[in-house]
Amino acid sequence: MAGDGTHRLSPDEARRFLVAHHGLCRAEPLAGAAGLRALLPRLRCIQLDPLDRIGTNAELVALARVDGLARGDVYRELLGRDVGFEHFAKQRCILPAHRFPEYRARLGDEPDFQQSERMRALPPALLDAVVAEVRARGPLAARDLSDHGTLADPWQSGVWRGTAKLGTLALRALAMQCRLVVCGRNRFGEQRYDLPERALPTWARAPAADGATRARDALIHRVHACGLMPRTSGPWWGALRAQQRSDLPERLVRSGELAAVQVEGSRRTYLAPPGFRDGPVPEDDGRMRILGPLDPLLWSRPLVEHAFGFDYVWEVYKPPAQRRWGYYVVPLLHEGHLVGRMAARMVSGALQVEQLWREPDRPFAEAAFRQACERHARAMAQ
Repeated sequence: MAGDGTHRLSPDEARRFLVAHHGLCRAEPLAGAAGLRALLPRLRCIQLDPLDRIGTNAELVALARVDGLARGDVYRELLGRDVGFEHFAKQRCILPAHRFPEYRARLGDEPDFQQSERMRALPPALLDAVVAEVRARGPLAARDLSDHGTLADPWQSGVWRGTAKLGTLALRALAMQCRLVVCGRNRFGEQRYDLPERALPTWARAPAADGATRARDALIHRVHACGLMPRTSGPWWGALRAQQRSDLPERLVRSGELAAVQVEGSRRTYLAPPGFRDGPVPEDDGRMRILGPLDPLLWSRPLVEHAFGFDYVWEVYKPPAQRRWGYYVVPLLHEGHLVGRMAARMVSGALQVEQLWREPDRPFAEAAFRQACERHARAMAQ
């Protein structure tokens, strides 16, 4: 530790810490639904993305850590059931149910949560009518809802993206307000909404902490989710802009509730959980793991490049001419190192590897790769 209290890590120490912290050395002790329920509070959040090339990002995050899963288990087991709900953390994520009171109370704390521009497009009477319908008939997906009309102004529709149906927009807004929660998905993969008191009965009416405590807890929660959270701006500060601009990070470092870290060879400073160097590093189980493109290990791409020597950019939203690797390319982790990347898709219950890039000057275990593909195909084919 430096004289200013900042911890110094070598890139290799940072790499080993991150792999262990994010649960990527060994599978969770429990398999299936029980393993998922144990995983969510340990990761603090699981980022969502709708693209499903070889499974959605949330499924890839879970499959890298939990055995005995099938396609759709993440959404069946973690949404509602007094287990979890969807909201915006770093981006849209599945969050543990115990954080629901904080999120409901944070509507007045953060501009990101107020949705004022969007809310002006939705009359209060419409929102009340949709809540009443969900109360009477729910849980409901957007396609199950009565026709509540459409937005007249195309620009307002653009604010929401994807639809101008007022009922659908109301469901999304009500979930942001925590008046409804996403409690699962229907057979089409669409979100199903319900009342918090039915989906999260333990937490729906639980009191929230005061504003200062909420701000503190939200930042600590995010740092634990990141492992090493850059102090510089980035998506890891999503919905925490007020905390970023304040002196709260420095105060939490001074009080020992967070730690300041630098990785040798970089000027960047990171926030880390207290005692982050004291936790055990489990022996690696030797498996190769297919990581989701938004796995928490990969949130800070500059840190990944510095600590792992691995340059990863998810190119799915880049124009084809600007892609170096391809549309949907995911990294491969083996024994604590990022050893390659692949482009693949699920075809008729099989994982079809379209292209495989092995990292130069790094061992690549062909047998471990085949076994990883076989495990993935078995899970996603179910």
